[in-house]
Amino acid sequence: RLCAGGVPSLSYQQLKDLKKTNVLHIDVRERWEIDKYGKIPASINIPLGELLEALQMDPMEFKERYHHTMPAKSDPVVFSCLAGKRSKQALGFATSLGFS
Repeated sequence: RLCAGGVPSLSYQQLKDLKKTNVLHIDVRERWEIDKYGKIPASINIPLGELLEALQMDPMEFKERYHHTMPAKSDPVVFSCLAGKRSKQALGFATSLGFS
């Protein structure tokens, strides 16, 4: 399930279309879930339990840990998980930190 700013839920096709733009796709599943179910291409994995800390990191530390440039608060970001609950929590965390 997917979650994005103004659109609380996205279809697979909507995500594919968004990924043609500059959107950052953050998969908030646990690492064991990635191992078991597979990685979503062009996404970065930040388990939900790490997300608040990750979104407040120094950009260099973020890049070192997650191998991706840290998003700016105005950058488009999409969160995904297995059932939709964690991606909605992730969206709430990001919004509370000032991400638009």
